[in-house]
Amino acid sequence: MARPSLRENIIEAAVERFHAHGYAATGVKDITDAAGAPKGSFYNHFESKEALAIVALERYGESRRFDMLCDESVAPLARLRQHFEFLRDENLETRFARGCMVGDIAVEMADHSEAVRATVQSSFTYWREALATAISAAQQAGEVSRAQEAATLASFVLNAWEGTLIATRTDRSAKPFESFFTMVFGVILR
Repeated sequence: MARPSLRENIIEAAVERFHAHGYAATGVKDITDAAGAPKGSFYNHFESKEALAIVALERYGESRRFDMLCDESVAPLARLRQHFEFLRDENLETRFARGCMVGDIAVEMADHSEAVRATVQSSFTYWREALATAISAAQQAGEVSRAQEAATLASFVLNAWEGTLIATRTDRSAKPFESFFTMVFGVILR
């Protein structure tokens, strides 16, 4: 089996470090040390820490299991719930120490880097559209009311999720997840 490339090791380490500690608290040396790479080799693969952050955001997005939202073998409302249950369970495994890396970097960097802001915006747009597609399918299946447009509901659900992650980290408790699932699946998406 081929060894992972130094570039891949650096990306993986960056995702881990940015997600665990944030952008500002993570230095290039932290990333290269975690990747087992000499610090000088970083610049052979990335122009800057900011350039790496963009790649790390894209890689993080690939791990969010958006494929669940498109799985037509599962009823649309059930796939929406399963998607958020997956994300909740991942957060429970880290004992509330991490939120959404996209949201965290948005808060840290959106005002300081146009390239990072655009990547965050693109990430949220992709997620919102995937949610809207599943919500629309749930509306067509009669599982969700058509009183609101799917895109509006998707925006609300995504914003509620990001707020829920902040609350779980602040409270160090799963209670905000209970509120999210009760309101989103018991009230909003009915």
